[in-house]
Amino acid sequence: MNYIVFDLEWNQGDTGQEEPGIPFEIIEIGAVKLDQEGRVAGKFSQLVKPTVYQRMHQATGRLIHLQMKELENGTPFVQTAEGFLEWCGQEPFQFCTWGSMDLTELQRNMKYFGMPSLAQGPIAFLDIQKLFSLAYEDGKSRKALEHAVDVLQVEKEIPFHRAFGDAFYTARILSRILVEKPQVMQNISYDVFHPPADKKSELKIRFNDYVKFISREFENKSDALADSEVASSRCYLCCRNLRKTVKWFTPNGKNYFCLAHCEIHGYLKGKIRIRRAEDGGIYVVKTTKLISDQEAASIRERGSQARMHHRKNMP
Repeated sequence: MNYIVFDLEWNQGDTGQEEPGIPFEIIEIGAVKLDQEGRVAGKFSQLVKPTVYQRMHQATGRLIHLQMKELENGTPFVQTAEGFLEWCGQEPFQFCTWGSMDLTELQRNMKYFGMPSLAQGPIAFLDIQKLFSLAYEDGKSRKALEHAVDVLQVEKEIPFHRAFGDAFYTARILSRILVEKPQVMQNISYDVFHPPADKKSELKIRFNDYVKFISREFENKSDALADSEVASSRCYLCCRNLRKTVKWFTPNGKNYFCLAHCEIHGYLKGKIRIRRAEDGGIYVVKTTKLISDQEAASIRERGSQARMHHRKNMP
């Protein structure tokens, strides 16, 4: 299997208005192909001639040092994207990006320009920014690409903030991870531009110390929270359904938490994140994780505070 490490640069409207369906228009694609051992097997770099946003946003121009006149010699997006996907090759590959936005924006631009979808559901990919944090830092922070390059003392050969340059450095970091910290490679991320199509397609992924569930799409939040799989609490070690000691509550209307107890393995925290799909529907990303008694006490306190706040604000 190959690793397709890619980066995008994009532009946006500079008048405060955006074209429906394409808030960011891709203007450059850069990529490096690595083999299983982390060796470079190919390179891709192409400017895209814009058709939606004809003026460069000031912040974008300052960051990437690219002017509109340079893009006039680019190729149209569809031609560029088709060339990129052909370059990816027929062998199995996995997309890799620095952060979680690029794969979504690639698919959004493809949809806007009428191209076939990359997939009918979530796409597994490697978020190298997350893997770097897991491998070399605290596992929670998300630092800039240049910070990671400095930490690993990677030689700075070409400029940052251009698609190929950022793909080049991201590939260098991935190569180091493959050699030095291969155990973190199991931490797969999922792009959910397209949620699972139906209940049978819903994803349940077990990692070392937690389980992630990605639901199908629902019409609204109430329907999602009423779904039996969404609302359930299950120990991922012994697979038993558990009684909740703190029922689902929300401090902000977007994230929901609960606490359950397994007699064998201890306390489990459930977290539901409500996400809006591209077509306006709702889907859920739920994680379940074993936690300490101290963390369980914190969940109880937060639940109590949320219920008190709710009662105070009831009409």
